[in-house]
Amino acid sequence: MQMNRQSYLAVLNEGKAAFTSGDPSDACPYDRLGDAEQQFGYRYWNRGWAEARTIAEASEPEPATTTGQ
Repeated sequence: MQMNRQSYLAVLNEGKAAFTSGDPSDACPYDRLGDAEQQFGYRYWNRGWAEARTIAEASEPEPATTTGQ
């Protein structure tokens, strides 16, 4: 894998797709402690997963507050 912008976007989208399909964040196919390419994949796959999670959480409606009356 070349570590460039195209690879970054591909791995980022892999992470987003993994979140959408219900995979947990520790299902990352890249090794955090591996060589530079594995670390690159790990970093950006997790970043994509986290971005997808943040978007999903932000789009959830807030529960209605009640005044108790």
